[in-house]
Amino acid sequence: MALIVQKFGGSSVADTDSIKRVARRIIDTKKKGNDVAVVVSAMGDTTDDLIDQAKDIDPYPPEREMDMLMTAGERISMSLLAMAIHAAGSHASSFTGQQAGFLTDTRYGAAHIKAVKPARVKAVLDRGDVAIVAGFQGINAKGDATTLGRGGSDTSAVALAVALEADVCEIYTDVDGIFTADPRIVPTARRIPAISYEAILEMAACGSKVLALRCVEYAERFKMPLHVRSSFSHRPGTLVLPDGVDPRSIPNLR
Repeated sequence: MALIVQKFGGSSVADTDSIKRVARRIIDTKKKGNDVAVVVSAMGDTTDDLIDQAKDIDPYPPEREMDMLMTAGERISMSLLAMAIHAAGSHASSFTGQQAGFLTDTRYGAAHIKAVKPARVKAVLDRGDVAIVAGFQGINAKGDATTLGRGGSDTSAVALAVALEADVCEIYTDVDGIFTADPRIVPTARRIPAISYEAILEMAACGSKVLALRCVEYAERFKMPLHVRSSFSHRPGTLVLPDGVDPRSIPNLR
């Protein structure tokens, strides 16, 4: 039995049909004998819509209030996904970043994770249920909600995987892994089966949007294997692995 953390981005949970599809995928992973914790982003364009509403009210909104607002999108998707898992006949509990134990510094809009204490997440996993965590958010020492900035949900997923000592962190997106170029623009782009942390960090530094820089840095620091794959297919994606790790040792490759 493996412990797998799965992260689903906004395109993967864009609407209720997508959320139902993601729920089935999570349940399928459970049926293979794995424990599953999930990190979700906000649905589709929710975050952009919230920003537009805030700027329509105040062109220069207070940073603290913006973070309070920005955490709402992930809370919506996490609870709807838990409901979809229940409707499909399984069991799940959802948690905000605060409830999941994400402790950050006091910077608003681009907070850094100081520690993750996922006691409630572990309790859900211990009873055999799925734990769903709102990505992109935490709580600071003042007790205020904070957001992690660009790529924050990816970073949340890796940090949770490290705290839970997971076997792999799966990052689900709308493409089948990491390619030599953007396959939506370059049809001849080739999927890269496996890549080192160093290479993906260089790609991120050069502007690649597949994985956020901080997410990869966190994974490299704690040697957490990553599997970047599509939520719209069951094909293997791209493995980002520490040196010496056999790709065949990574669970849930199919």
